[in-house]
Amino acid sequence: MLSEGISVIKVRDVLLVTVPADPDDETVSLMQAKVLEAMEHRQAKGLVLDISMVETLDSFFARTVVETERMVGMMGGRTVVAGMRPSVAITVTQLGLTLGAALSALNVDRALDLLQQPKTKGAK
Repeated sequence: MLSEGISVIKVRDVLLVTVPADPDDETVSLMQAKVLEAMEHRQAKGLVLDISMVETLDSFFARTVVETERMVGMMGGRTVVAGMRPSVAITVTQLGLTLGAALSALNVDRALDLLQQPKTKGAK
């Protein structure tokens, strides 16, 4: 996989990453590093991980999403996972994987709207 193909763009005051269909471990790790660097330099208040192209989600990818969500939270942002396919949701559930405290949205538009809402008391 061409891990250089991962781009982190700023939309509104949020970072947006579209994850490729079948990311390998190197790509997932690079994505995390780029997100954290962009959080620092672009002063974003959140992250949208668009996984609408992803067909399978393994435990390494799920763990990296959880770690990234925690790190983004420590930097003052919130994370939304957008566009999860039904087959991926089924697999995640059957394997007992979680995405930590990451929020979820049906698509990127809804994810962006969700991040524009103020944090509720007690929410991460």
